[in-house]
This record gives sequence, C-alpha cells and structure tokens, in this order.
Amino acid sequence: PHRFGGREFNLDTREIGHIHGDKLVDIPFPKKVRDELVNAGEANAHHILPESGWISFYIREEGDVGKAIRLLEKSYQLALEQKARKVAMSNELKAMSTKTLLIAQKSLAAGSIWSSA
Repeated sequence: PHRFGGREFNLDTREIGHIHGDKLVDIPFPKKVRDELVNAGEANAHHILPESGWISFYIREEGDVGKAIRLLEKSYQLALEQKARKVAMSNELKAMSTKTLLIAQKSLAAGSIWSSA
C-alpha cells in the first residue's frame, strides 16, 4: 500500500511509482527525465507537485495501460542503474580503503611513518 492510498511499487526501499485506483499513476524521475517526458507529451507534471521530478499519468483508455507500464519500467531501469552505480562506488571506496590500509600497515611495519629524522 502507498502512504497516500493506492498501490506502491518498489525496488528494495526505493519507490518506482504508485497507482491511485485504476486511473492515475504517479512515477518519480530525475527532473531532467521528467521534463523530457512532459515536453514530449508522454506524461503530465505531477498533479500535486508539478515542479518536482514526479510525473502523473492518467489511464483513460485500454492503450494507456501499456504506456503506464513502460513508464514504470523506465523508472525501474533508472533505479537499477542508480543502485548499480552506488554498489560500484561503494566497492571502489572499499578497495581504496583496503589499499590505503595495506600501505599504512606496510609503512608501519617498515617503521617509515614513525621513524625520526
């Protein structure tokens, strides 16, 4: 369930969108992507927060269901890409920390850090 009613769809703890009833789908996007979708007429600015990255998509006819699904898939793909970047960055930081620790350990073992001149 979504906190404002409806059904929420998530990737882990990140919301990729939600649907109110069977007619209104709200989906978060980076603002640049939201602007592209709105400017292309593929979605509307969010019905309550029009200046945010969120879009609102109204299901008015049967063909709109597929369009809503494609928008949710786009949000999902962007969330997956963001998650992959975060994991890669975390792994890179861990590797850097491990490398720094190894250098410090070697320096300490050799006495180069604390030796007096």
